This record gives sequence, structure tokens and C-alpha cells, in this order.
Amino acid sequence: MSITDLDGQRFAEMVIQGASHLSANAKMVDALNVFPVPDGDTGTNMNLSMTSGAKEVKNNVQEHIGKVGSALSRGLLMGARGNSGVILSQLFRGFSKAIEQKQSINAKEFADAMDAGVTTAYKAVMKPVEGTILTVAKDAAKKAVQAAKKQDDIALLMEEVLAEARASLKRTPDLLPVLKEVGVVDSGGQGLVLVYEGFVAVLKGEKLPDTPSMLAAMDDLVSAEHHKNVQGHINTEDIEFGYCTEFMVRLEGKKAFSEDKFRNDLSEFGDSLLVISDESVVKVHIHSEQPGEVLTYGQSYGNLINMKIENMRQQHTNIVGEQTASMPKSSSVKKEKQEYGVVAVSMGAGIADLFRSIGANAVIEGGQTMNPSTEDIVKAIKEVNARKVIILPNNKNIIMAAEQAAEVSEEEVLVIPSKTVPQGMSALLAFNPGTGLDSNKDTMSDAMQHVKTGQLTYAVRDTSIDGIEIDKGDFMGIADGKIVLKNKDMVEAAKELLTSMVDSDAEILTILKGEDASEESVEEVVSFISEQFKDVEVEVHDGGQPLYAFIFAIE
Repeated sequence: MSITDLDGQRFAEMVIQGASHLSANAKMVDALNVFPVPDGDTGTNMNLSMTSGAKEVKNNVQEHIGKVGSALSRGLLMGARGNSGVILSQLFRGFSKAIEQKQSINAKEFADAMDAGVTTAYKAVMKPVEGTILTVAKDAAKKAVQAAKKQDDIALLMEEVLAEARASLKRTPDLLPVLKEVGVVDSGGQGLVLVYEGFVAVLKGEKLPDTPSMLAAMDDLVSAEHHKNVQGHINTEDIEFGYCTEFMVRLEGKKAFSEDKFRNDLSEFGDSLLVISDESVVKVHIHSEQPGEVLTYGQSYGNLINMKIENMRQQHTNIVGEQTASMPKSSSVKKEKQEYGVVAVSMGAGIADLFRSIGANAVIEGGQTMNPSTEDIVKAIKEVNARKVIILPNNKNIIMAAEQAAEVSEEEVLVIPSKTVPQGMSALLAFNPGTGLDSNKDTMSDAMQHVKTGQLTYAVRDTSIDGIEIDKGDFMGIADGKIVLKNKDMVEAAKELLTSMVDSDAEILTILKGEDASEESVEEVVSFISEQFKDVEVEVHDGGQPLYAFIFAIE
């Protein structure tokens, strides 16, 4: 059956199917991340972003395609995570803007909307890189515009678009040398192809071999579990297990996994336990009094991702407060906005405490593998209750989401594009509440340039990059974002990295100890510095960050 007119109902089906197909293959997209560091999260970010858009569409299904498109754009905007998620949101933001006044669209209008999306996405990226999702989107849109001159069947048009998107994806290694060196295609481009495959399946009435999203299934179960347990008449002190703990474990073969044993073991830590797993990942929801012990148990099976811990006693107190707030009171005092507020993103309780100690008003849990969404950042901006807000992303993959949050916020927001925790700390120490945003932008940005960042982590797969042959499990030294060395031994790798980074200008070395580093390894590294670089002052803090055994800040 020919489809020459696309309405909101069918477009909503396309979006939902595209999101489902991406969700089912998110782990495959994660695995395409170029660097072998344990932060392969492109698929996760795109999945969570697209799922947020699809959820908004599900709540606004109607015949008017423009209104469905606006719902998609709104959901993607607030749910966007990481650079890939933000770019995806911008692609459909431009697409939706082009059709917002239309009841339905034909093939030419569909193609023009795809082209408008590409224009919007390119404008959102300060320095567009070819060989990425942007290139795949651009080539696909160009094909759409060309095909629409002869083709009025939107299903056949989208088939041509998908074919070109796949071809463009195969070409990405020729445009981005690092992809060819590692032997993969662009992960973001692959994610977009998956979405387009979902679109084609709906238009052709075909079924894709998708599986229900684990995240969606868990979210539904968690919602039901919380609904079942909400009792409006309980007292805060009667809550036995005070922390709602959610996390995922990427199974790494540390030991044999049995869902039944895993569930039974976790049941000893609390109640309201839900466990869902597949071959490579398990997701957990539990109410516990010792969330740290729960996470430690989960980590014995692999790497922790997407962690979230909420204090339910505090939540209950806030709910009670909100309920009583609507009652008549003899007096009411509205909290005045402060002049400045600082929002920082960090991973690890120790690092979060450090940011608070040097002036951050709010700290968002996030970093590698757990990029906060635009909505998360917007909420933090509101919570600091300030007229002027400064955001420190502290990760290159969070900068775009922070900038997007700044655009949609009512407050005056400045994003300092810190790419690492040391850069963020250096910038925050330079913050001057007595001057304006423009002045702080200059001084804080300048401060970031005077700190070097070293990171020590491990390889999650075999690869060869920048001439370094890396085996799975090797420890890698990363200097200002570039992998510079590998070593089988963690401490030796740390020593090599410091030797390559500490020079005659270095005065202070700050060591942030990760959760995988022992006290003995820290002492050995400190002793090495004292012997080799006698004039360098050393400070050690327990950062508690996952994935990175050590983070070094050299000033």
C-alpha cells in the first residue's frame, strides 16, 4: 500500500518503533565506542534520550503530525544525555519545527523536514566532526531531498533514506581515522540507523526482532512497586529501609551469574526488590538501609552503571511538607533567591564532597557511563535558587546537555566547559561571587588551562590506538584525554603516567583515589612522587569514583 500522506498517528508509531529498536540494540552501540576505556555509553545515552521522546509521544498521540512532532521534540530535549543524545534531540528538533503547523505531510515535506533537522543539529555543534552521526544524518537527508523529487511514496522514500544511512555509516571510518584504526563504524551513526530501521518497519508493516526494553520493563515494575507501597498515613520514622537504590551491572564475567542467586542474596539487604537481567546486564531496584553494601555486592559481578540512590525518609518529609503547605498558616516566609549558584557534575561521593567544600551549591551524580539528562541539569539549576547559575559539566560528553539546559532555563546560566574533574575544581576555585558572569567566564576558563589532568583506568577490550597495542584488562594512562601508555600493573602505570606529566613547572599534585585503588597503592604512588619530584606538594583525597583508579590534577 502506497503512503503518500503521513499523519500523526503513523508518525507516532514510527517514533515508538524506532525507540524500541534502538533500545533493543543499545548495548551493541555501546560496544562501538572507539576508546577501550570503560565508558562505552553512546547507545545508553541515545536509548535514554529517544525513550524520553517516545514516552512524550505516547502521551500525545493524535492525527495532527505537527503536534506529535512537538511532543517528540519536547521529550527529546529534556531527556537528552551525552553528545550523541543531544545531537539526536537537535535532529528531531529541527525536523519537528519544520512540520509543527501541518496536519499531515507528503514525501517532499518529510524530506525537507529531515534536511531542516540536519541544519539545526550542525548549528548546535561548535566544531562539527565528519564521520559521526552528523555525517550519517546529513547524507541520509540529502538522499531524502533527491528522492522526493521523483518519489511520492513515503515508505519507499524512507527505504532509500535508510539505504543511504547504512552506506554513510560504512564510510565513517574513511572520514574519521580513529574509527579505521580501531576497526569500527561510528557508534552514534549506528544508533541513528537503528532508529531509521524502526521507521521503515512501521511504514512497510514489517516486524523487527526487537525485545522489550529492560529499562522500560524495570521502570514499569518500579512504578507499580512504589504505588503498591505508598501509604499516606505512615510516619517517617516507621520507614524501615530508607534508601531507594537503583543500579545496573554490566556483567564482565568476574564470576558466574545466576539471577536466582543474585536475587536471593540481595533480598537480605532490604525489601521491594526487583531484578531484571539478560546475557550482559542486570538492573536492580531495592529499598535498603545500607545502599553501599548493595552496590558492593553488585560490583562483584561486573561494572556498576546508572546508579541512583534516594533518601526516602527525606522524600517522605518533603511530601508531608508539601501537603501541609497548602493548609492555612499564620505566616509564610518565601526563601529569597541568592545572587549566584554553582552546579557541578561529579562521580564519586568523595569528589562530590570536595566540590561542595569549595563552593558548589548542588552536585549532580554523573560522569562516564552515567551522563545526566538536560532535565536533570534544569532541575539542579532550579534547586540552587539563584539569579545567576554557573554549571561545571566536568566531562566533555556532558557539555552539550549543560548548554541545552542553559538555553531552556529561565535563570541566567553560564556553562564553563570543563572536561575533567580537575578542570572543574580549578575553575571553581577561581570563581569570584563579587563580579559578573562575563568576568567569571574569563577567569574560570583561564584557570582551567593551568591544570593538567591524568586518569588511570582499564581496557574493556583488545585494541590498537595511536600506535599502542592494548589488551583487555591493561591499565591505561590518559593525559588530558589522550591514551599515552598501558601497563599490566596499576601502580606502574600510574608511575609512568606521572613521569610523563610532571615537569619543572609543576608545584601541586592532587590525587583523587578511586574505589578500585587500595591504600597501599596510594602510598606507593605518593612515595614515588616524593622520591622523584621532591619539590612537588602532594594532596590525597578519597574521591570514591568508579572506573578510574586514580585521577591526577597537576598544577
